[in-house]
Amino acid sequence: MDRIRIVGGARLAGVIPISGAKNAALPLMIASLLTPETLTLENMPRLADVRLLNRILGNHGVDHAVEGKRPGDGPHVGERVHYSARRIVDTTAPYELVSKMRASFWVLAPLLARMGQARVSLPGGCAIGTRPVDFLITALESLGARIDIESGYVVASAREGLRGGLIDFPKVTVGGTHTALMGAAMARGDTTIRNAACEPEVVDLAHCLMAMGAKISGAGTPTIEVQGVTSLHGARHSVLPDRIETGTYAMAAAMAGGDVLLQGARADLLRSALDALERAGAQVSSEAEGVRVRRDGCPIRPVDVRTDPFPGFPTDLQAQFMALMTRAEGVSRITETIFENRFMHVQELARLGARIRLEGDTAIVEGRPQLKGAPVMATDLRASVSLVIAALAAEGETMVHRVYHLDRGFERLEEKLRACGAQVERVSEGG
Repeated sequence: MDRIRIVGGARLAGVIPISGAKNAALPLMIASLLTPETLTLENMPRLADVRLLNRILGNHGVDHAVEGKRPGDGPHVGERVHYSARRIVDTTAPYELVSKMRASFWVLAPLLARMGQARVSLPGGCAIGTRPVDFLITALESLGARIDIESGYVVASAREGLRGGLIDFPKVTVGGTHTALMGAAMARGDTTIRNAACEPEVVDLAHCLMAMGAKISGAGTPTIEVQGVTSLHGARHSVLPDRIETGTYAMAAAMAGGDVLLQGARADLLRSALDALERAGAQVSSEAEGVRVRRDGCPIRPVDVRTDPFPGFPTDLQAQFMALMTRAEGVSRITETIFENRFMHVQELARLGARIRLEGDTAIVEGRPQLKGAPVMATDLRASVSLVIAALAAEGETMVHRVYHLDRGFERLEEKLRACGAQVERVSEGG
């Protein structure tokens, strides 16, 4: 099993290209089930989760083809992938596949919309929280689906097709909004989605569906209106840049100090996180090529943050910001409101010398003048990269174990950091 070795103390200076967003790419890939024509997705990230979802979609009969490099393509240009679901051969998503990726449960909506039936395994537990699928199921029931739970599977049918209706979520849910959009796109009649998630990834899916012929208005607001159409066609769509990767490298630059251009990044996708970075003492500026982050000499100031749905501070950047706050000159408070078990990185940061105590859903971080390298263990995707950020500023060597979590959501992380002067390398067991 691979590990990542980091020797802290190097300042970061250079350019880090930002990849396509994983959290946008996955629902876009699933949307290919809605049409027999080809959906071409550009700026696709090269990630373990993308490869796994390709396998899952292939089980339903979706073919995919990756285009080769073109003249002028740089080493970090996202892939261009053609998806074709000309004939869906299987409407069952088995447990052995769904259990490996919770997002694959979203195939329920397009299978039901196009085929009138679907049998999808319940996804099971999750390291960072329960993430119930109830909202996804009730959204489809609001569109006229009949749904039963049998032997751990959601068995759904809409023999005469889905029909428009009112979907009123009791709580903001990104997965539920993705599901509602894909189900309503081909439902008979009009659908109103209330308390919809406003995340950029939801807007990206809506734009792709609209390019495929869907009639959607209000994406990016709490109320989305969908006029159902009888069929969708092929389209070409470019995945938006990854705001979580952007925020992660921005926090790494603030942690280690230096001057880094996040090439291709969009500040509007994570304004709350960048505002928090500026309050912490980093200089953040939008440029034609992306977002630049600098911290030269000034101390890291303590900042209190609270995770909230977009446009609030992203839960997927909470662990990374906590790593930054471990070096702040003072005490900060980080409150997690989205997932109930997303502080598992606290004990690993403590191994590096961080002082953090938990009070319910709030972590109280007492900044330290210095962290020291140590062996640490990744517990989930965002927690693992928080350990990398902390290690960049720690004295001596840190070895991060179980880095397969990183490969799920960060493309060429070591290469990108190394290009900016970080002393980081991947080593195999025994290396």
